[in-house]
Amino acid sequence: MNKIISKFVFSGLLLFPLNIWAASCCGGGSASSLILPKLATAMVDYSLSYENYDGFWNTEGSHIDDPAGSDLNQFRTNLGFAYRLADRWQASITAPYVWNKNEYPGIDSRTHGFGDSTVGFWYENFDDVKCVWKVTNWKSLIPAVYFGSTLTIPTGESAYSGEVDNSFDVTGRGSYRLDANLFIEKTIYPWSLSLQMSYGKYLERSVNQEFGRYVDPYDKQLGDRISTGLSVGYTYFLESLSTLTFMTSLNDLRERDGEINGKKDPSILGFKKQSIGVSTSYTTPALDWIYKLSFNRALHGNGRGENFPTTDIITLGVSYVIR
Repeated sequence: MNKIISKFVFSGLLLFPLNIWAASCCGGGSASSLILPKLATAMVDYSLSYENYDGFWNTEGSHIDDPAGSDLNQFRTNLGFAYRLADRWQASITAPYVWNKNEYPGIDSRTHGFGDSTVGFWYENFDDVKCVWKVTNWKSLIPAVYFGSTLTIPTGESAYSGEVDNSFDVTGRGSYRLDANLFIEKTIYPWSLSLQMSYGKYLERSVNQEFGRYVDPYDKQLGDRISTGLSVGYTYFLESLSTLTFMTSLNDLRERDGEINGKKDPSILGFKKQSIGVSTSYTTPALDWIYKLSFNRALHGNGRGENFPTTDIITLGVSYVIR
């Protein structure tokens, strides 16, 4: 039973952080963390998402349906703030709150609490907005490039905090993680193309309890995490000068096996998940309000994942940009 339950743990906490429309123009891209639009001073972002679990991939990559009577769900809110530190530098912070509502044979769990927070710093490798209407020379093809670093802070309840009874109760992973991020976007109106890549390293931590039970102390380190996303978008300009942007994306998320006391351990298996996403955003004429709706679906086929749940995620969000 515990091995089956573990398939459902943490999926909402491991996916790409919520897509945030920002990038080099005024809402025409997506990234792995909160990114401030070029020429903006600050931005406040709020979103609400619902995630429904629908089966899982086993360790061999075969997709398996949930047991009869299962109903696994997670709700999340995210409040974020980004601020420009200098012409090319910006920082951001995002704090989530999580509700778990899960029914599984023999288990009925309803918990809530803060999730793991993130703090990010980004450097923009350009001075002028890189969105263009027409290619006139080779400079018109230069993309907007962002280099970033994100620190995940374990502010959520994890298996090691002593406040949860089983895997369904967790709202965080319980470990710090430092990510190196790369985000590249090019818009030639009305089309845009973006590439997102991230490599994350978890910090080792000491453990002396699991799900409220004390255990012999040991050091645990989760496996390195690699995520990649490719997105294509189309922007439609309305008569009022407001815009509608439609995007589709293909995402790949992987995590290597973890270690206990510096050695690979079969109890901390890595995973793989591939998913597709569709989204739309509306930006007001003043470029200050951005309204967003997205849907992300795991690819259920065999070989599309390993040791991980398959989920559908719906997200509704709004951003306010301060120029």
